[in-house]
Amino acid sequence: MNLSDKIRALVKLRAKSNTQLADYLSIPRQTLQNKLYRNTFTAADLIKIGAFLDAELVYMIDGKPQFTLDESDIKIQTKEQPAE
Repeated sequence: MNLSDKIRALVKLRAKSNTQLADYLSIPRQTLQNKLYRNTFTAADLIKIGAFLDAELVYMIDGKPQFTLDESDIKIQTKEQPAE
């Protein structure tokens, strides 16, 4: 089961739709379909998907959670803040 399959399963488990997910991500539904087909998600995508599904993206070492990523970890780029 690849990442896209897992995302599809979680969306279904949470009784959500791909359209709702695309809307939450502020992308066209076709773009989401392409990401799912190509299995191409950025870290920011995964964090946002986790927030949409009320799930957490947790890094674990030796079976113990070390830290969790959430939407506050996504750097928001503005005109005043050039990309690094």
